[in-house]
Amino acid sequence: PTDRRPGPGPGPSLLPSVGSLLSSYGWYILLVGVAIYLLIQKISQSLAARPSRQPGAADAAVEPDVVVRRQEALVAARLRMQEELNAQAERYKEKQRQIEEEKRRQKIAMWESMQEGKSYKGNLKVNQQEVESGASTSSAVPKSKPNKKPLRGGGYNPLSGEGGGTCSWRPGRRGPSAGG
Repeated sequence: PTDRRPGPGPGPSLLPSVGSLLSSYGWYILLVGVAIYLLIQKISQSLAARPSRQPGAADAAVEPDVVVRRQEALVAARLRMQEELNAQAERYKEKQRQIEEEKRRQKIAMWESMQEGKSYKGNLKVNQQEVESGASTSSAVPKSKPNKKPLRGGGYNPLSGEGGGTCSWRPGRRGPSAGG
């Protein structure tokens, strides 16, 4: 029942296709094979050199001390940096308090000048000096300011374009140009 007949098998038809493959791409296959061989050699050398880099028994006894020193130095550096940060934060808070206090003083000075009937924007610096010099003058009767300019008169009027300045520019005429 074991009937083996010689028939068409993979042997005779495979040989011509392998031959044609080698004749077409032989040099490329050879170069890829050499590159793979060199890559394997390089990797094996780096793996062989790696265990020699590991510390020996003498180095292992010293290493925990080095590690502890590094950790202590790291902790000390972190503490110094935290202290510097805290000091900077305190300085910033103090500056903010001073700024807020100055703003509060300005608001008080503005309020007092408004109560006296004075302009609080133009005379703010003068009012601050008055507030600092003494609060007894704030109870005095405020003076009325004389009008320096008449409301209607021969002064400058920007809507009419007349008087009040040396500038005499007027816009050009609108519309198409006169040439043609």
